Amino acid sequence: MHIELDDDVVREVDRLAGPRERSAFVRRAVVQALDDARRAEALRQSAGSLDQAVAHAWDDDAAAWVRQTRRADERRTG
Repeated sequence: MHIELDDDVVREVDRLAGPRERSAFVRRAVVQALDDARRAEALRQSAGSLDQAVAHAWDDDAAAWVRQTRRADERRTG
């Protein structure tokens, strides 16, 4: 693989990672970019998959639903 970077980008990588750590720095950046891209792809694919017509117990007042759920929990103390 051949990658071209502008000189100012290489200087910034060297400043942050050190000149002997370029490859490791670029490797981490690519892995992070792939992770971000996979996550964005999954979000795009799942968009609209929930049925908006289905009502949920928390739709009207989420905070009240959380309080009620916590009160109903037998493990709750205090």
